[in-house]
Amino acid sequence: MVQEKLLEILRCPACVKQGNGALTVYKDAWLICEDCRRKYPIVEDIPVMLIDEGSKWIDTAADDLKIPPEI
Repeated sequence: MVQEKLLEILRCPACVKQGNGALTVYKDAWLICEDCRRKYPIVEDIPVMLIDEGSKWIDTAADDLKIPPEI
């Protein structure tokens, strides 16, 4: 599980310059951007915050995301 302090400061790298880029935790395995809907996997308690990685899952519904994430 990602530490709460880290979640408070993490923002979507694609959206942070134009908007808030706030992230929501989904099933302790994904971070979902509230602005653009990119989905960033959490692997071994470490969020993979690469724009390309988040973009891979942008059109995938949250309920269809693999738990645990596969990279």
